[in-house]
Amino acid sequence: MLRLDLQKERLAPEEIKTLQEMWRRCARRVILSTTLAGCGHPGGSLSSLHMLILLYALAEHDPENPRKPDRDRVVISHGHISPGVYAVLSEYGYFPEEPFLMEFRRAGSAFGGHVEQSVPGVEWNTGNLGQGLSAACGMARALKLKGIPRRVFCLMGDGEQQKGQVIEARRFAVKFGLDNLCALIDYNRLQIGGRIYRVMPQDIAHEVKATHWNVVEANGHDFNDLYQALRRFFTGEVLCPEKPTAILATTTMGKGISFMEDDEKWHGMALPPDLAKKALEELGFDPQELDVLLEKRRSYTISFPHQPYDPEPVDIDPGEPIVYDPEVKTDCRSAYGNVLLSLAKRNNLPDAPPKVLGITCDLEGSVKMTAFHKESPEGFHEAGIQEHHAASLAGALSKEGFLVFFSTFGVFAVDETYNQHRLNVLNKTALKIVATHCGLDVGEDGPTHQCVDYLGLLLNLIGLEIYFPADPNQTDRIIRYVATSRGNVFVGMGRSKLPVITDEQGNPFFGKDYVFKPGKADVLRKGEAGTIITFGSVVPRVLTAWEKLWAEGQAVTVLNMASLRPLDEEAVVEAAKAGPILVVEDHVVETGLSALVAKTLAKHGVATKLAFRGVQKYGSSGKPDDLYREQGLDPESLVAAMKELLS
Repeated sequence: MLRLDLQKERLAPEEIKTLQEMWRRCARRVILSTTLAGCGHPGGSLSSLHMLILLYALAEHDPENPRKPDRDRVVISHGHISPGVYAVLSEYGYFPEEPFLMEFRRAGSAFGGHVEQSVPGVEWNTGNLGQGLSAACGMARALKLKGIPRRVFCLMGDGEQQKGQVIEARRFAVKFGLDNLCALIDYNRLQIGGRIYRVMPQDIAHEVKATHWNVVEANGHDFNDLYQALRRFFTGEVLCPEKPTAILATTTMGKGISFMEDDEKWHGMALPPDLAKKALEELGFDPQELDVLLEKRRSYTISFPHQPYDPEPVDIDPGEPIVYDPEVKTDCRSAYGNVLLSLAKRNNLPDAPPKVLGITCDLEGSVKMTAFHKESPEGFHEAGIQEHHAASLAGALSKEGFLVFFSTFGVFAVDETYNQHRLNVLNKTALKIVATHCGLDVGEDGPTHQCVDYLGLLLNLIGLEIYFPADPNQTDRIIRYVATSRGNVFVGMGRSKLPVITDEQGNPFFGKDYVFKPGKADVLRKGEAGTIITFGSVVPRVLTAWEKLWAEGQAVTVLNMASLRPLDEEAVVEAAKAGPILVVEDHVVETGLSALVAKTLAKHGVATKLAFRGVQKYGSSGKPDDLYREQGLDPESLVAAMKELLS
């Protein structure tokens, strides 16, 4: 494996010759892989190839141990250049070239059309442009927190500099002093729509400088020029050594193949076989190899399965539960803040890297992170009003051996950042999204902030656990549970203070002996006439309705469904067998708990009378009680609805 010495100012002629031969072999793989697959992105792969080859000759990495903790990290933000990335990783011995050429873009293989971390050497699944730099910030911040003197490199396209999240990431990198971060921008001046200045005019160099990064410009196809640019970053010889660095590398799309150069047509289209053979001839290879490989690929068995790697584990002491007595009336978010403080005291110890990290977006007080911030300043991350970046950053940090809580209002935590969470899930992160201010319970902030449509989005994210506590005590237990879980979790809660849920003897239902169990509903009240299934901020109103029904001689069961995924399907089926069901929720019924209950009953072939009470229209600005009354979610309306169902 080629290793270059950073001590010298210029590369030796024999080193350049070696690099050029490596480039020739990698260019061959780019042409073959895309033509064999019949699709792909050869143009940008060829324009980025010199950067990739040289970078791996300088970075600290080990093909025999791709995940070693003290490695440099290489994030490919413009993930469509996967042919170039796989070609270079193969050149450096991460895997043989044959499975890459035979399996590229085939179902079940790790060698996806956009870079996949299932491939040894790939750090992060990308494809949705603009998110890679945020993930790289997370990795760079993780190295800083752990005191590991390594670097993170983020290769990017010039077109994706148009994305707003890129600028969010640049600001964050400066604020947190990520001088171990280097972005390499493939400045070929072409994107799918043609010239970048025609698609969306921008001055990339000046924009990057305006966000207080170092900018080094280089010829992206001159190994010596690229070497000197990278050497300035490695040795700290940039203008401001304490700042992150961007290398703006001027390149040519399709570099090295005469009829491909500077033509956006080849951005996302593979060469047909006749032109691929012509390209192979230009590179000095036998064009007939393509026919041999095409035949071989037809019967080739997948040998590199698609399997993302697990997050780095983190050992967390969840601490002792806090029990809120019935006379206490507080909000679930304050209970969340108290657990965060407890976790910080037990896990973020002096003279050691913090294990628990908190990330928010200019809402520290509202999401109750202030005490955590004071207790663990290094663990707290204020990301500003930059939710897209914050969500991606948090996901990347959660794979690096930290327990990460990302908290903001529901509309920002879910509706605004769905795409970022989707990519996090694809990267098998272990992020804890704790969203406050969900539902009509947000009240006077009005419909733009009343997040009533989040479950339909979250349920699309495969494997994401979804919980919504009913009171401060259950909040405490759920947060302590998720602190020790390994996967991605969403915990939602409202804004208002809630009464402590009690049993029929007046004791805290979620008291000192209560243990939260995913997929287990809570039978808050037991009756024979029918069942009300509910969750979250409307639970107290349902219990008030239960009392009114009980006083009239109609005792119903109240099921609290704090675990929305996994769902207690058995409890739903048993409720249906016992009688009619009324589902009550502070959420749009078409995509909330009502839909889950209906689907469960259909799945199990169980029929019963069923009614839904939830959000039927966007609310207005007002007190939560008034908003609930408008939607028929007040106790009196719920009593009437249950009576109608029972009749």
